[in-house]
Amino acid sequence: MQGAPPDQMGASYPHMFLILLLLRGANAALKSPAGPKWQTLSGGPPLVIARGGFSGVFPDSSQFAYQFALTASLPDVVLLCDLQFSSDHIGFCKTGLTLDNSTTVSERFPKMERTYKLLGEDVHGWFSLDFTAEQLVQNITLIQNIFSRPSTFDDSLGMYTLDDVVELHPPQIWLNVQYNSFFLEHKLSSEDYILELPKDSLSYISSPEVEFLKSLAGKLKKAKTKLIFRFLNENVEEPSTKKTYGELLKDLKSIKAFAAGILVPKTYIWPLKKDQYLAPSTSLVKDAHALGLEVYASGFANDIVLSYNYSYDPSEEYLQFMDNPDFSVDGVLTDFPSTASGAVACLAHSKGNPLPPPGKDTRPLIITHNGASGVFPGSTDLAYQQAIKDAADIIDCTVQMSKDGTAFCKHSADISSSTTASVAFASKASTVHEIQNKSGIFSFDLSWSEIATLKPSIISPFAQAGMLRNPAAKNAGKLMTLPEFLDLAKASNITGILIEIEHASYLAKRGIGVVEAVSSALTKAGYDKETKQQVFIQSDDSSVLAAFKKFARFRRVLNIEAKISGASKPSVDDIKKYADTVRVNRNSVAQINGYFLTHFTDTVSSLQDANITVFVGVLKNEFMNLGFDYFADPTVEIATYTLAVLADGLVTDNPATAASYFRSPCSDMKLNLSYTILPAQPGALVNLASPGALAPAGAPAPLLQPADVVDPPLPPVKAVIAADAPAPGAADNTSSAFSSSAGNGLLWAGIAALLSLTFLH
Repeated sequence: MQGAPPDQMGASYPHMFLILLLLRGANAALKSPAGPKWQTLSGGPPLVIARGGFSGVFPDSSQFAYQFALTASLPDVVLLCDLQFSSDHIGFCKTGLTLDNSTTVSERFPKMERTYKLLGEDVHGWFSLDFTAEQLVQNITLIQNIFSRPSTFDDSLGMYTLDDVVELHPPQIWLNVQYNSFFLEHKLSSEDYILELPKDSLSYISSPEVEFLKSLAGKLKKAKTKLIFRFLNENVEEPSTKKTYGELLKDLKSIKAFAAGILVPKTYIWPLKKDQYLAPSTSLVKDAHALGLEVYASGFANDIVLSYNYSYDPSEEYLQFMDNPDFSVDGVLTDFPSTASGAVACLAHSKGNPLPPPGKDTRPLIITHNGASGVFPGSTDLAYQQAIKDAADIIDCTVQMSKDGTAFCKHSADISSSTTASVAFASKASTVHEIQNKSGIFSFDLSWSEIATLKPSIISPFAQAGMLRNPAAKNAGKLMTLPEFLDLAKASNITGILIEIEHASYLAKRGIGVVEAVSSALTKAGYDKETKQQVFIQSDDSSVLAAFKKFARFRRVLNIEAKISGASKPSVDDIKKYADTVRVNRNSVAQINGYFLTHFTDTVSSLQDANITVFVGVLKNEFMNLGFDYFADPTVEIATYTLAVLADGLVTDNPATAASYFRSPCSDMKLNLSYTILPAQPGALVNLASPGALAPAGAPAPLLQPADVVDPPLPPVKAVIAADAPAPGAADNTSSAFSSSAGNGLLWAGIAALLSLTFLH
């Protein structure tokens, strides 16, 4: 019985899915080298168990979800089917007891809503047992029931039976019998159904009901099927023993009498504190292993708010459960089996691997964006120290200026959101249209002594979605002057530094020479003669870059904020007059429509063909920042920009995530691995959607033109009288307007001002 209604599946769908399978299917075609020893009960790698298939992308328990899980995961992936019954005792795969939240049943049968008792509580909705198998297959289609996942495939895939899953010939099938007692009350026996299946067609059977598993164990003695006791929340009562699952957890020996293993919520192993940070691990895995019980953990998904310990990198969560020094679970139950597969096959046991040097034949540069700003407040000592620890190649400082000429690192001249300035200096708020169209508190309106009193604030770009960055370090660290940044960099083993200069023309009119300040600081730090570390000067102003031509060792980076689809030949010629590198945004490289990756632009190739280096950014770990084709996995995006786009450098808030990938064997496509982390394939997912499911793509972005590259010459730094004396120690920090080429004229400017006042008087 096929789960897709014939009138819902277009003839091209199987065609497109075949193409997608071929693109992903190379993962299973190669032999796997002998791997390291694991701390699982068997000593082998943990199993990846796909809950309802690849339910993180496709509707749960759908044909596409199961097929894609087989091709995008490890060769021994386990497909999990949550058992439901039709009124004529046909087994379907569907998570949850009611159907209305994940199918179109309420639209097709609006009068079939019912109320049933489950463990003494009333449950309202539409239930599979009120429909025949034919009614379910011919009339009902599946929909995505999690808001963060694509709804594009809704109403195009029918319900899938267990027989349909068996016909896919997966390596292993896991049948979860969540509601045995409920269906038994309605004369639909899970036990009878299972015993009628072909022998050993199921590798695992799990259930939260003790008596059901005990009865089944007595009848499957010669079968190879493993029985797994599933734990629910600790305060829930198990129906047959009348004990809570928390109480049963204290008597694992009794479970060993009828089960080969246990399936537990992941918090049973690594509990979360109220502040969403990890508490110390429990002894559950070790205790169970000591009794010969396997331990499987559930609740893994890339698109949920994880513990802050993981910095929104889902791979780090998997590694916490399988690659820590003390234990490894025997398997993970996940909605995103590709990420779990990558953790097992690629990232585990690789933290001690050396990081390959950057280069065209190895990997792109890892370039920070305000240091490790995904972990600590950006541009602080802690963010830079973390970035160095996380193996960033290039650490960056976007230079801002105080009104008394101190250069320091901060991502924006408006420091209202990245510091506590909005509280301390609310009266200083103003609107500077040359910089931004909204009100802010600007560094050039404050003295360094005032700025130094502020605490930094971590910026969470997706805070409105509840995704905060490391709240425990919300105001941690201290602001760094440019000389302090340079001293830190010099004392480290990084490859180089990137200094970004913004708003030079505006600052010059304010009497602040940021170009002169940066030049002086770099010279004083010896970077004009530095040979071990590369200096990159970045700006969106070609005249700023021209001012640094005198430093032959420095590389110049033109920052292009506008969205483009490529670069015209004249614009490329102009770029080469000022810069040897271009930094572009992700949306100039990967075209996204409705969160789907549709194609790569010509931006990178058109620049690289002219021997211009290309940096791409900004990469962020949060799944809200990722298109669906990346599977809510930042490592897939890194692999895409590395292996498909061939970027020369990746600008990221989370250098640790990039370094973890590049340390793994899967970053080297020359290795013949049984599984690797593949780049996203443009159009692969979107072409599976029903025609018209997505809005038409917008017009392509324009090509870069010379007018986008060449800027007017910088104005001379206006001579002004300092309203505030430089802060103690600030005199050596910079060479600002007060100590720049205009410095010798300050005395004359002061005299001229006094004469002017006298004349007016």
